[in-house]
Amino acid sequence: MTAIDRARCRLTARPLALDAALAAGVLGCMVAGSFVDPHGENGMTWGIRTPDPLGLVLMTLGAAALVFRRRAPLTVLALTGAVSLVECVTGDPRVPVAMSAVIALFTVASTTDRPTTWRVGLLTTTVLTGAAMLAGPLPWYAQENLAIFAWTGIGATAGDAVRSRRAVVQAIRERAERAERTREEEARRRVAEERLRIARDLHDVVAHHIALVNVQAGVAAHVMDKRPDQAKEALAHVREASRSALDELRATVGLLRQSGDPEAPTEPAPGLDRLDELAGTFRSAGLPVQVAHADHGTSVPAAVGLAAYRIVQEALTNVQKHAGPGAKAEVSVVRVGQRLEVTVLDDGVGHDPGDERAAAPGEGGGHGLLGMRERVAALGGTLTAGPRHSAGFRVHAILPVETRTAVHGNPGETA
Repeated sequence: MTAIDRARCRLTARPLALDAALAAGVLGCMVAGSFVDPHGENGMTWGIRTPDPLGLVLMTLGAAALVFRRRAPLTVLALTGAVSLVECVTGDPRVPVAMSAVIALFTVASTTDRPTTWRVGLLTTTVLTGAAMLAGPLPWYAQENLAIFAWTGIGATAGDAVRSRRAVVQAIRERAERAERTREEEARRRVAEERLRIARDLHDVVAHHIALVNVQAGVAAHVMDKRPDQAKEALAHVREASRSALDELRATVGLLRQSGDPEAPTEPAPGLDRLDELAGTFRSAGLPVQVAHADHGTSVPAAVGLAAYRIVQEALTNVQKHAGPGAKAEVSVVRVGQRLEVTVLDDGVGHDPGDERAAAPGEGGGHGLLGMRERVAALGGTLTAGPRHSAGFRVHAILPVETRTAVHGNPGETA
């Protein structure tokens, strides 16, 4: 920062000192101008004269009033206008007392609104010019009278221009601040959405695979002594489920890597083409699953396919955990026009006390049902989940298959 900038900052921080310096400068200009005679002797255009004591007093009063121009602009204008009016009527030769009124009028115009500027400026210009023309010692057409009219008009116009520019700059600054706040809020919203999405994926992966590991480990422990071959098969399923869980967890956590990281996963997100593979993992865990995949061979957006896969995965995991022994599950994925309907049914005998699915719809159940509802809501669809009339549980989701899914969802999200 230069010395001039530092001085400007100090003066701006002390407005009274700045106004006092301005008043001193205006007084010096007026006093210097009072020694100039525009009608010199012997045909000369300019000459030297000695100002009368009344003119010096009026100039001093007008300059002193400018010290308080920020605190009481209208009062200062009235005082400077009064001393200027006295000089216009009595001054012969006239001294430039009106300079203080021009500065005061500029201050009023720059600190008030436009209607006030017009009223005050017109009143000041009319009174000073009219008094100089009608009651002053000079002819009404004298250039000094026209100068009063011109300078007061310039003061009001310049002050109004400064006020308008200040308002424009303030509006631009406010818009920039609003835009910055909007960007920050949008960034926070995106971060929150991303955290929820990763939390849903982690829940789906962990709940599914850990449930399979738990079932197969129980089977292995039960038949270890009498049927070691079946125990080995169950342990192989445990190993396969744990490996799949680690792979999906690695892919999900890899989303947190920075873009351009060569170690970030690049495999596609699971979709409808892996439903049969998903059903096979549950069959190997002892849950009979039938899949009806009637989507007419058409492709769906990646976000819709991922949501359908996760809904089926979570629903079958809940069947494995809560439907009881001997339960069977049916999965149906049907494309109907611009909608994809996903239905998962089971014929379990009932709900155990810890079954998250038994919660009322308004209560939201556990994280599994909550995650499914969030996925469907993000795509603009609907989800219903509740007990069937006879026995078992039903999960039904309707997902719109439209281009707007790219707006509401996250088409590029991976498991």
